[in-house]
Amino acid sequence: MGWNEFLFLLTGLKWTVALSAIGFVGGGLFGLGVALLRTSGIAPAERVTAGYIALFQGTPLLMQLFVVYYGLALIGLKLDAWVAVAIGFTLHASAYLGEIWRGSIEAVPKGQTEAAKALSLHYVSRMKDVILPQAIRISLPATIGFLVQLIKGTSLAAIVGFTELTRAGNIVSNQIFQPLLVFGIVGILYFLLCWPLSLYGSHLERRMAIASR
Repeated sequence: MGWNEFLFLLTGLKWTVALSAIGFVGGGLFGLGVALLRTSGIAPAERVTAGYIALFQGTPLLMQLFVVYYGLALIGLKLDAWVAVAIGFTLHASAYLGEIWRGSIEAVPKGQTEAAKALSLHYVSRMKDVILPQAIRISLPATIGFLVQLIKGTSLAAIVGFTELTRAGNIVSNQIFQPLLVFGIVGILYFLLCWPLSLYGSHLERRMAIASR
């Protein structure tokens, strides 16, 4: 295990971070739309988004990546592995974050909405200035917890040939025939990436528990 092999693992780590960031940010943007539609009171929109969430929560992430990468190729839409996994993780994250944020919006006391309506605030202002700031605070521990899961889930991108940290570890292991050493280092890198986020999520959860007493 030389310096070049370690640098290759760090390159894989870089792509893991990039893929996690794209999936989380893109999923957050789409997830916000899903959450708003789920709580809009418009029956067709609520049913469609409920089905969307059920589809992605009820099927394995690995299958979703397969469908995006190989399924679209069958209908003539051949995507680069990087683009395919970015789309797959964005769709996956949007369903989970949409449901997390839907629950957070509904957890805001109904009196807040009624007070905003009494002040004649229209829907956009009511959500932007009253409901969402409180909902985001409520959702932070669960959102950070999902981000940790998303980072670890990026290892599945290796199945379609995308070289992130896990695939980089597999390549190095096949070259130097030291799988325990290589994947020990890979595990440590994942731990160093996820552990601070887990601690921060736990810290936020404790703070919210104290504030709610």
